[in-house]
Amino acid sequence: MERILRSFPQLALALTVVFVAGCTTVPPVRISVTEFPAAQQVRVRQNLAVFNAVWDLVNRKHYDPKLQGLDWKAAAEKHGARVAAAADDRALYRELNEMLAPLNDSHTHAITPAQATERRTRVRARTGFNMTRLDGRWVVNDVLPGSPAEEVGIRTGWVVVARNGEPLGEKIDFRPTPGETASWDFLDSTDTPVRVSPVARTLPIAARQVAERLADGFVYLRFDEFDGIDRRWLSRQLKENAAAPGVVIDLRRNPGGETFSLGISIGEFFDRAVDCGTFISRDGARSVKNSWQLGSANYRGRVAVLVDGATGSAAEIFAAVLQDHGRATVVGRRTAGAVLASWFHRLPDGGQLQLSREDYIAPKGRRIESNGIEPDIVVPRTLEDVRRGRDRDLEEALRVLRR
Repeated sequence: MERILRSFPQLALALTVVFVAGCTTVPPVRISVTEFPAAQQVRVRQNLAVFNAVWDLVNRKHYDPKLQGLDWKAAAEKHGARVAAAADDRALYRELNEMLAPLNDSHTHAITPAQATERRTRVRARTGFNMTRLDGRWVVNDVLPGSPAEEVGIRTGWVVVARNGEPLGEKIDFRPTPGETASWDFLDSTDTPVRVSPVARTLPIAARQVAERLADGFVYLRFDEFDGIDRRWLSRQLKENAAAPGVVIDLRRNPGGETFSLGISIGEFFDRAVDCGTFISRDGARSVKNSWQLGSANYRGRVAVLVDGATGSAAEIFAAVLQDHGRATVVGRRTAGAVLASWFHRLPDGGQLQLSREDYIAPKGRRIESNGIEPDIVVPRTLEDVRRGRDRDLEEALRVLRR
């Protein structure tokens, strides 16, 4: 069974699902379906089946048997009745995730049946631009080519002011439906107000790969996922550029992936198996993992790794392992601090529970969860740089490689 190392905000794709089975525990809440109107009772039964499964899985399998000090029985009593009364999937999963939130766990989250389908098919309704938090404001940092966002003229570096007239808070989670129109207010590159209304449509959410030859023979490689497709792509690029004096590995948009692909990807930069850190299970058992040398490129040039707050999970471990072994210089900003190993469990309604099952310690003993990785070279990022298209991280990485 494959460990999944991916923070939730970027949904895991084509990964292992575990069906709810085996011995179960029952939450200490007794809710009578007959208390609800007859027309609601089918929905109530389904809600309770999902609630019971989520509560039981966390109770039996979460990596921390003490659940961070959370009274899990009290949580069931607090949320059970509201879960039962949820009128639709959105309300149900919102309540489930409110129950899970006090775990302070980067990898434990419930996703609706519709989101589970997106995860499997790798497509969903999108507007087509991504945002990053910068100096207390949301700033467009990526526009998908051919997307509705590009078509209405949204540009990298625009400051996002409001959606449908509502200012954006510190946390955002917009999930449009196909054909849905939203009104967005921006400040463009000259701080002029701009309002556009892109129409969301179904677009791929597959990870992107970018390979570029830079000055002085250096090579830039960006990949946004640790999976079979990306690790094979990385291996090919390193073998094709074996003579390059150095490579820049850009993980600033990479939320993680599979431990198997992670181990092989790390092995591409060594001529032997190396310590990739220790995973610790619920019962305290410790398992030291080594890199895999299957068809390794054994790349010998210098390496710089770009990271920031969107670098999560397996991507963080990749950076930490190369940093701990002195194999790469890490450049950018502190990473997400989200490295728990998790599994996806299928729920009775077709939704899924992503559940943290193992903690992680880096080779030199660092616990990265909630802490993140401090780069070797910290590079501040400014709105002006984003608007000018200036990549100071890459500039600094190249300076290091030349040195």
